[in-house]
Amino acid sequence: MASYLEQKFGLRGKVALVTGSSQGLGQGMARALAQAGADVIVNGRVASKLAPVVKEIEAFGGKATAIAADLGNRADVQRLIEQAIAWQGHLDILVNNAGTIKRAPSADYTDADWDLVLNVNLNGVFTAARAAGKHMVARGSGKIINIASLLTFFGGFTVPAYAASKGGVGQLTKALSNEWSSKGVQVNAIAPGYMRTENTAALQADPVRSKEILSRIPANRWGEPSDLEGAVVFLASSASDYLSGHVMAVDGGWCGR
Repeated sequence: MASYLEQKFGLRGKVALVTGSSQGLGQGMARALAQAGADVIVNGRVASKLAPVVKEIEAFGGKATAIAADLGNRADVQRLIEQAIAWQGHLDILVNNAGTIKRAPSADYTDADWDLVLNVNLNGVFTAARAAGKHMVARGSGKIINIASLLTFFGGFTVPAYAASKGGVGQLTKALSNEWSSKGVQVNAIAPGYMRTENTAALQADPVRSKEILSRIPANRWGEPSDLEGAVVFLASSASDYLSGHVMAVDGGWCGR
């Protein structure tokens, strides 16, 4: 007989797709879902960067495969979801993690950078959720976990496209939840705080900004990719079946200041 924790949080028999999982937060979440028992599809634009993540999961007895796709290309996103479903015949969990950021003062922000960020961070999220959601609604169950940001709540500086896209992700999460939660599909989001990833390398290297950020975090440290593991497993599991339309901040207390 399965233990209480296995019944509530175990993901055995589930198939999960984590976009943008060749490194950083996505890689950590893919690993966590596999450790909880899910069969995991890792994704990124460059196929060669995905093989080490698959090997890492297989090394502890997990099952994984890789599908390369560009989340900024709608046709590629549609193909990704179709291939993800075909792998095991079903898709139970979608983690919309892939994202990008471009920094520049708003008055100098280029159309190319704006379009790139919105295409990946918002259009790609919607396209993946739409395709996966259609499949999940037809099956009567599923979990969609969008990766938002602190800039879902705040405006930030010199990242207008990123802030706009992540604000959109927060509202999209609620909109999809309103339509699909009654059909057995929960849609939630995780808003990571300031995490040690490549996307924040410039902030970490800036002694002034890094000090300002750290002084605002009650936990008194930058977050690590491992800090999202519990949140993503919870939102992917049956333990969160009555939670939908929620944006969960995992931020060391930042939003409470």
